[in-house]
Amino acid sequence: MIKKIIVSACLLISFVSFAQQGASPYSFFGIGDVRFKGTLENRSMAGVSVEQDSIHLNIENPASYASLRQTTFTVGGTFGSAKLKTTDESAKSQRSTFDYLALGIPMGKFGAAFGLVPVTSVDYRILNDQTNVTDGTSSQLQGKGGVNKVFLGLGYKITPKWNIGVDAQYNFGKITTTSIELATGVQNGTRETNAAELSGVSFNVGTMYQTKIDKKLSLFTSLAYTFASTLNSNNTRAIAVDGDPDPYEVPGQDNKLKLPNKITIGAGIGQARKWLVGTTVAFQGNGELSNYYNAGNNVRYEKYQKYAVGGYFIPNYASFTSYLSRITYRAGLKYEKLGLIVNNESINDVGMSLGAGIPIGGGTFSNVNVGLEFGKRGTTSAALVQENYFNFSLSFSFNDRWFVKSKFN
Repeated sequence: MIKKIIVSACLLISFVSFAQQGASPYSFFGIGDVRFKGTLENRSMAGVSVEQDSIHLNIENPASYASLRQTTFTVGGTFGSAKLKTTDESAKSQRSTFDYLALGIPMGKFGAAFGLVPVTSVDYRILNDQTNVTDGTSSQLQGKGGVNKVFLGLGYKITPKWNIGVDAQYNFGKITTTSIELATGVQNGTRETNAAELSGVSFNVGTMYQTKIDKKLSLFTSLAYTFASTLNSNNTRAIAVDGDPDPYEVPGQDNKLKLPNKITIGAGIGQARKWLVGTTVAFQGNGELSNYYNAGNNVRYEKYQKYAVGGYFIPNYASFTSYLSRITYRAGLKYEKLGLIVNNESINDVGMSLGAGIPIGGGTFSNVNVGLEFGKRGTTSAALVQENYFNFSLSFSFNDRWFVKSKFN
């Protein structure tokens, strides 16, 4: 399995490094675009993750770790493209992202997992050029970086039907923004560079319960809660005439950002290893995410909401004659209020996802997962930008039995 981990990580790095980085203007606000913090298996069902799966890692609810029966390693990445448009103009962008890397280990009634997951991403380049008019100015804004987390979680199976779990997360990252101002008739512009070093600790708890409805059907439920936490921001600022190698360093204004609490509730029905249909709703409190360099009178934050429905279907997971019958087919729909208000307009995200889990090798439960996501974020109203996006995601999930005592010497 170690060889498979190395090979899959190299393939994913090549995949993620291939595409150009692109722009998402909404990542200017707060600490950037909030990323989906789960695996591709769940993302392909619009985030529905209610089943106590024994071979797939669910990193959104730590209670799921107690149901693992094999050691599971998973890694994923995404290539995305978008058409950005206003009422007058349009542009295209592309970007590639690393999504997650995690390892889950079964330990009897216990299960543990740890890994690395991006939390937010900042990636935008914006140009407003008015230098062709008298006394006109040109503004160039660019940002990059984001927040990541490393996590360590533990789940426990109280009964064969009921799991509980908890994980601890260390959030860290750096966001760098650059603003260049040019004026008609002025040879050199001014450049301001801001850098925010971010760090903090957060905690997540969860529970999952499932039971039989009849001989075939089962009911699945999931509940996860993330506690509010603080993200420390160590800020620095440098101002210079554009092209000057010796900028003026301005004393930093350290800040404490508030990451709000969040509750996620899910339920579904289905037949184990055959099909599942479920729904997930999530609610998050107001955050205090503005830093000194991206605060504005036209920007406010509201409560985040998400509503999703999704599921999967496996024609025959044990088929020896039809490879296509062993593929897991997934789909989902989502609606999100992202918690951001710009120019008195709430920024929403509506999307559809499709995916497939393709078995690899013989006699194992390992698989390659592919996913497609289509959606629309934002609006052209109130002088804002609408993003029509398409994402292609790829992940590897390897399963093996570790720590098995040999019966023969």
